[in-house]
Amino acid sequence: MSAARVVLWRHGRTTYNATARFQGQLDVPLDEVGVAQARRAAAVLAQLPPARLVTSDLTRAAWTLAVLAELTTLPTHVDEDLREVHAGQWQGHGHAEIIARWPDQYAAWRGGEDVRIGGGETRSEVGRRVAAAVLRHAGATPDGGTLVMSTHGGAARAGILTLLGLDITSWTRLGALGNARWASLAPRGEGWALTGYDLGPTGPVDGAAEPAPEHAEAQAATV
Repeated sequence: MSAARVVLWRHGRTTYNATARFQGQLDVPLDEVGVAQARRAAAVLAQLPPARLVTSDLTRAAWTLAVLAELTTLPTHVDEDLREVHAGQWQGHGHAEIIARWPDQYAAWRGGEDVRIGGGETRSEVGRRVAAAVLRHAGATPDGGTLVMSTHGGAARAGILTLLGLDITSWTRLGALGNARWASLAPRGEGWALTGYDLGPTGPVDGAAEPAPEHAEAQAATV
């Protein structure tokens, strides 16, 4: 492996994030706040500096990385394995509706169980494909460089747990990544170490009000 650091960067906010609706693999773009979040975060990440840029093929992740690509003039590589979890029938629905229609499955998911949500993917399946993408691109990163991968909240968490060799049911012990915030990993021996989590600028963007605490929790949990 060549990369000395891997940054898993969650995309900026979308209208679905703002209204606590499940996106999954629906291709929802950034909203105005999400674009501003991406710009502010990219200014920080550009200082690392990155050596290789990779993004999920979903628009919200690709647009987020495009801001960093403009600052660094690096080419962008696309990898579908960085997509968010496929949430099946849950996609497009709000948490209240999901609780009403699939209460047992929702409770198991929030409790950290490795369930196939909405008939889609399990967290362990997502973790394996994201970890595989990290390993592929880490090996293609210039020796000692930083690999920045634009992905999604659930995908990043599942990939991190898999890379650390932790059981996917440890999900609840790893907090949600905020929009346009990132986690940092580094190779350690034959494995990986988590060197930073939920990193990046904080506070409202362009005058946007911070969500109420209960809404912020729902937003952070929405993939």
